[in-house]
Amino acid sequence: MIKAKVGNNHEFEIETKGGITLVNGKTMNADALLLKNGTQHWLVNNRSFRVEIEEVNRTEKKYHIRVNGKSFHVELKERLDDLLHEMGMDSKSSQKINDLYAPMPGLVFDILVKEGQLIKKGDTIIILEAMKMENSLKAMTDATVKKILVAIGAAVDKNAVLVQMA
Repeated sequence: MIKAKVGNNHEFEIETKGGITLVNGKTMNADALLLKNGTQHWLVNNRSFRVEIEEVNRTEKKYHIRVNGKSFHVELKERLDDLLHEMGMDSKSSQKINDLYAPMPGLVFDILVKEGQLIKKGDTIIILEAMKMENSLKAMTDATVKKILVAIGAAVDKNAVLVQMA
């Protein structure tokens, strides 16, 4: 099931069962055709809609679309997104975390940053060796390396703080 939030006022639950699409529990007859310019033509319950996707943020599952000339902001959420949020593992929660933790026990194989260094989201900070495999631990957000708490060759436990960031 997918939950779609359109603007601030409208929410829909969409699911497909046996080839039938249900919106808020009601059967929805829909068909879409992709046109040459990226615009889509939708036929929903015998009504015609011209849909243009203007902006896409796949990470946050946010979209800006235009339907028959009117703009809408749409957010999608799946059941897995709710579970990750409940466990504090969603993208919004992870963006607030400033420290780098060991996701598993292992040995620090390499440290690729220095204290005071500016890092970008996705930069590799530390390579951790666990079960004979090298695991690149990456920055979740843009930050500055405040303090490195481990050394190359150090054994670390799961959830140990490896690097503090500001």
